[in-house]
Parts: sequence; structure tokens; C-alpha cells
Amino acid sequence: MNKNRMNLRLFDNDAQLIDRTGAESLIPVQESNEIIQGVVSQSAVLTRGKKLANMTSKQYKMPVLDMLPIAYFVNGDTGQKQTTKQAWDKKFITAEEIAVIVPVPEAVLDDSDYDIWGEVKPRIVEAFGQKIDGAILFGADKPSTWRDDVVATATKANAVVTLGTEDSIYDKIMGEEGVISKVEASGFFVNGHMADISMRAKLRGLKDTTGQPIFKSDMQSGTNYYLDGSPMNFPNNGAFDKSKALMISGDFSQLVYAIRQDITFKLFTEGVVQNTDGSIAYNLMQNDMVALRAVMRLGWEIPNPINALQKDKGKRCPFAIMKTGA
Repeated sequence: MNKNRMNLRLFDNDAQLIDRTGAESLIPVQESNEIIQGVVSQSAVLTRGKKLANMTSKQYKMPVLDMLPIAYFVNGDTGQKQTTKQAWDKKFITAEEIAVIVPVPEAVLDDSDYDIWGEVKPRIVEAFGQKIDGAILFGADKPSTWRDDVVATATKANAVVTLGTEDSIYDKIMGEEGVISKVEASGFFVNGHMADISMRAKLRGLKDTTGQPIFKSDMQSGTNYYLDGSPMNFPNNGAFDKSKALMISGDFSQLVYAIRQDITFKLFTEGVVQNTDGSIAYNLMQNDMVALRAVMRLGWEIPNPINALQKDKGKRCPFAIMKTGA
């Protein structure tokens, strides 16, 4: 069998469950590392979250503080001192695969003056970042082995603020029952925010008691958005689902991820790329095309350790969301 021939299946225009056999490696190691850095820089979640050591296997075991020691007063000079203990739970990060296929005409590859990497790599980075952010923040197409997404986790912990049409957005963010206070009630401090792009206009419209805008800008520099001293991101890769949340605030050091160093890039010169209904999207030989496949594996978790302010893990969440009213 020709080792460069195989059938590739395209699921909903995004590659999944790709067979790794029967192709030559296209890109050297240094190119793989460039793609990793690109995904981190383009993914809002990976940029804001805490990166753990690279995984050396499919699962990563992480100890999490689950029980705090308790101190006691001693009753008088001869009172008996009591004992206490501290305990840890364990959570597992499971690496799952993300993949994409980029069909390219052979004529393009043969053109030595054409910067093929300058065109292909940004699209790979964008596709990977969108999948990662969508799955982790909103559960979009998330693997079954991954935990609940950030929005679902905050919702279960009742860390949700609803913004009505007549509500003050300032109070819903900064007030006693606002998004930031929801995180603080769980014993965490907010160090970052992510929001839908439409939040920029809402924030630009905020004014102080004198009628001056809170977020001021000038003609020479851009406006940096901060809420209560914490930076704010507006992911623009298409992953943010404003129907589920307008804004996510929280302690992003509690969103940890690990990358399994198993990125592979392979070039297929023969075979077909199929749609989910079995129809052929591309016949590489017949269309004079090659297909570049990129694969990445990573996993994530929310440790959510016990703290002195909120010991009930069902109510404790390092994230809170603001959503629009029904």
C-alpha cells in the first residue's frame, strides 16, 4: 500500500478522530513549537489561565486541598489540646485531541514565491483557539471526559447575575450583589474578566455622576479596559457565546491547563476527505491537492480548593457570570 494514501473523514468541517498512520511528517519540531505558542496567544482561555507542566501521559493527577485544619482554645492552664487534620482530594486532567485538515492545491505548494506558512498557520491557530475557548468556557463540542465548562460550573454554584434592560450595569458588576462580589463570596479574588465584544459599547456608555465617561480614550492610544483593577479580554475568535453569558469574571489562576506534547503535522497526497454524510468533499488525487493535518492534545481543570470563607464545594466557585435577562 502506498504509505501516502489514506481516507480522511471531515466531521462538520472540523477534523476529528484522525488516523495517524501512513504519511510523512511535513513540519520539523521548531514549527510545531511555533504553533503551540500561536494557539496560546490566540486562545483567550489559555492566555488568561494558568499553564501547568506539560503532560507526559493522557492523564495528569492534581492534589487539591479539601479539608482545612481547625484550631481550638485551650481551657485554662491545664486544659487538653485537641487534634485536627488537613486533607487533600485529587482531580484528573485528561488530554483530548483537537485536529484540523487544511487542503491545499499542489500548484500553491509548488510556487516557491508563495508564503504558504504565512497563510496556513494563522488559520490553524484561529481554529484551535476557537475550539479550546468554546469547549472550556461554554461546553461547545467538549469531549465527554472533560469536566463541566466554566459557565455551567458557575451556574450550578448560583454565581450568576442577570442584567435587565433597566438595570445599572455598574451595580451588576461592582455592586454588593454584582459579579465580582459573587466570586469574593466564594473566597476568591477576581483577577480577570472575559466578555462578549458587545460589552465594549456597554462599558463605553458608563458615565460618572458628572456625566463624564468612566472609560476615557484619546486619539493617540487605545482604551485599556479594567474592572476594579483587573484586565478585561474581549475574545474575537467567534467562541464567545453571548446567549449564555455576556461576561465571565473570576480568579483565572483557578483555570489550569496542561498541554500534552503530542502535536503532529502530516501531509497526505492521496485519498479523500469525506463529509459526515459520506459524500466526498475533496479527492486529493483528482483535484491535484494535498491535505495538511494538524493535531494537538490538551486538558484542563478547575481545582477550586477549600478556603476559610466557603467550605461547601457545591456553593464555592472561583468564577461568576453576567447574562442578559430572559
